[in-house]
Amino acid sequence: MIVLRSLLTTLLLFVSFAPIMAQEQTEKPKKHRIEFEYKLLATNRTTTMEKEMNDAAAEGYRFLEVISGDTFFGGSEALVVMIRPTEDFSRGRFAYQLLATTKTSTMQRELQVASDSGFEHVGQSVFKKTFGTEVMVILERDNKLKPRLWDYKLLATRKTSTMQKEVMEAAAEGYQFVGFSTGSTFFGGSEVVTIMRRPREQEASQ
Repeated sequence: MIVLRSLLTTLLLFVSFAPIMAQEQTEKPKKHRIEFEYKLLATNRTTTMEKEMNDAAAEGYRFLEVISGDTFFGGSEALVVMIRPTEDFSRGRFAYQLLATTKTSTMQRELQVASDSGFEHVGQSVFKKTFGTEVMVILERDNKLKPRLWDYKLLATRKTSTMQKEVMEAAAEGYQFVGFSTGSTFFGGSEVVTIMRRPREQEASQ
């Protein structure tokens, strides 16, 4: 009789906990829907980065963010994050140019040439070299839209008070702030480099 009661108790406990055990086994961790895919690019050569960005753009990715600095394994590297929707993305819609130089006058000229080809400033950083740093600018062109042409102006100074004055003077000429970086350049020492732009006059007058 004691054995029978023990068996009945065990059976009742099993029947009571069976639904809970089954529920625990069937429940799975909730998965969130992934809306965007990301691609991280890292290199210590700006020419390599430009190629990798355009390769990613051919797969439907678009530039999102850039930083630069020292990494544990790579030393001084530029890091770029690119993004695309998991669905309904366009391959090859965007194209990229990377400009890097230690001379602001060279950057001004190269920016203008790129702008005349339909590229627009989307990001910038500084990139450490053996001697000082380079200003690195990322430019993007949307191959599906008519490009908007810009006139660019670069301001570089060692004094923030001077930069304030130059920025306001440029603003009075119709220029708008798009980005700035600070670093030790080979020619200028420690400088603040500000990039501004305004719509091309003939376009603005239409």
